[in-house]
Amino acid sequence: MNRRLALLLCVLALAALPAFNALPAEHPLHVPDFLVSVVGKWICYAILALAIDLAWGYAGILSLGHGAFFALGGYAIGMHLMRLIGPRGVYGHPVLPDFMVFLGYTELPWYWLGFDWFAFAFLMALFVPGLLALVVGWLAFRSRITGVYLSIITQAMTYALMLAFFRNDMGFGGNNGFTDFKELLGMPLNTGATRAVLFYASLATLVLVFWGSAHLTQTKLGRVLTAIRDAESRTRFLGYNVTQHKLFVFVLSAMIAGLAGALYVPQVGIINPSEFSPGNSIEAVVWVAFGGRGTLVGAVLGAFSVNALKTWLTSVAPDLWLIVLGLLFVIVTLLLPKGLVGLLRRRGS
Repeated sequence: MNRRLALLLCVLALAALPAFNALPAEHPLHVPDFLVSVVGKWICYAILALAIDLAWGYAGILSLGHGAFFALGGYAIGMHLMRLIGPRGVYGHPVLPDFMVFLGYTELPWYWLGFDWFAFAFLMALFVPGLLALVVGWLAFRSRITGVYLSIITQAMTYALMLAFFRNDMGFGGNNGFTDFKELLGMPLNTGATRAVLFYASLATLVLVFWGSAHLTQTKLGRVLTAIRDAESRTRFLGYNVTQHKLFVFVLSAMIAGLAGALYVPQVGIINPSEFSPGNSIEAVVWVAFGGRGTLVGAVLGAFSVNALKTWLTSVAPDLWLIVLGLLFVIVTLLLPKGLVGLLRRRGS
């Protein structure tokens, strides 16, 4: 089957889920609310996997901190959702989020200003992860830090953020984070219609990010990134500014990860510091490796397949999940270096 036709059929199959969910419960094609919610999460994870694949699969930047960019995007939208909860002030916006009242805050911290506007929160979901990646990337790439050393730096970054966000005096809800969201853009979050809108918004974003990433990798910039991945020193000797190219794709990747987090939080209804856990970033890298690094399709396939396995396994044998995740990494490293995509290509040839 033509690859484009197969991708189109997959997108149409996903798009049909909310429609089937709207059918009466007794209808044979009805799908439960849980399935729509969990597939919506997987779509957000697939966007995160695409972000990692752009940096790692095409530029050789193995980041173990993309979970931090994902979480920062989620916190930005979470701050907006929290601003919509509580007694209304003079201009119709809540004076303080409920958790701040509980913690004894008397006024809104300055860095919460503007988050009562959705457009501002959405821009911050892109800008904050991008800015963090710009700072970390500039410091690392100009010093020619690569490989495992860069991975350790990005992992330390996300661990430091996790510890910081756990503190109540940071103004981000401490270990409880943000939850109990009520509405988004005037729509109550606990309805099927809102769930469908968020699902389709996530699916449309996945398609656009995939298309944009595929286009980018076919341009001269994409070919230079691949050259940097395969022979960084030689590419630098040919006159290309390796630092600028790596910094560009790293910042772009971080912004895509932040966008994934922004779509994720309204669907799951909570964001807390555990999203910064280094384990989450490592798990996301496993998705990409399992699906097929440097293929884009493999990143999406890996995100869906590994998370489907996780959802099933954690419901029947939760203690086994971490063992299975480790086995997946070993299997990919030793037997499937090109992931599922490489296996499918071998069988198709």
